[in-house]
Amino acid sequence: MNVDKLNETLDIWITALKQYDFDTLVAKPDSENWSLGQVFRHLINETSYYIGQIEYCLTHHENSLEQMEENAGLIFANNEFPNERIKNDSPSSQNVKQPVKKTELLEEMHFLKTQLNQQWKKINENVSSGKTRHPGLGYFNAREWFQFSELHLRHHLRQRKRIEISIKYLPQNNC
Repeated sequence: MNVDKLNETLDIWITALKQYDFDTLVAKPDSENWSLGQVFRHLINETSYYIGQIEYCLTHHENSLEQMEENAGLIFANNEFPNERIKNDSPSSQNVKQPVKKTELLEEMHFLKTQLNQQWKKINENVSSGKTRHPGLGYFNAREWFQFSELHLRHHLRQRKRIEISIKYLPQNNC
């Protein structure tokens, strides 16, 4: 994993976000699925959480002997999530709010990119062996949380395409 792949994935999201008008961002395929804006909110919220985990891992040595779950090991070995829809019943996924302003989402996506690039520098300068627990996948160190950030962002690109098809979004020529 390196910072270039993360920046490439974030740039895909930021470029797409610039193309959407606000009505497109809040259009939902149906009552059971998220809008594109809710996907962006989810990505911002989750990635912010991952950044906090990276920070914590870099400042302690707790849980250094703990391991990730076997299914997480496969995700990391393949450097991608399985190509399947994941139904998440956690309260955080059920309560993802619609965005209020497109500009707010853009600012937050750019801020995440800046923060993650700063974290990458810290990861490469740090020898901490601390790990924190992912709720379903076991323990990750700072480098693994960083990689997981990119994996998670990339995983949701499939969802973005499904939503675009469902709401009949036609990208502009330069998208």
